[in-house]
Amino acid sequence: MSRIGKKPVELPAGVSAKLDGQTIEVKGPKGTRSFTATDDVTITLDGNTVKVTPRGTSKRARQQWGMARSMIENLGVGVTTGFKKELEIQGVGYRAAMQGKVLKLSLGYSHEVNFEVPEGVTVTSAKPTEITVEGIDQQLVGQVAANIREWRQPEPYKGKGIRYKGEYVFRKEGKKK
Repeated sequence: MSRIGKKPVELPAGVSAKLDGQTIEVKGPKGTRSFTATDDVTITLDGNTVKVTPRGTSKRARQQWGMARSMIENLGVGVTTGFKKELEIQGVGYRAAMQGKVLKLSLGYSHEVNFEVPEGVTVTSAKPTEITVEGIDQQLVGQVAANIREWRQPEPYKGKGIRYKGEYVFRKEGKKK
């Protein structure tokens, strides 16, 4: 049995949920999110508690059980506190700055990289070497952070590049004479 799927989801205070078939819609102070579960699970709503149960014992039903429960819990977290990814830039002359809806990155290329920030995500750059990506959709926040990091991933010799805050970069020793 799924240890995650067995636990009911307690929605935080100030959050309301509406169930329509296999689709659950969660409203909170930061916005509205919805999730449509597959037909392998049953979602029941009782006050501010959401319970997910599998329909059968097939492998797919058991897989969807825990995943659907986690997705519903993330809806509640997203509309109350939101999700945040922090990136840091290391390297001489490497910097970032926000100009309207465009993140301007100087990453050692012959040109500046202009990164268009998609809807539903806010990107801020408090310092030239720090980038913060925030939003209510965990998948979108992680994808935008990964797309920014992709422009210059940290390299193992000098450690230059864009990395997640707290990320360990394995360092290699250079050539010997």
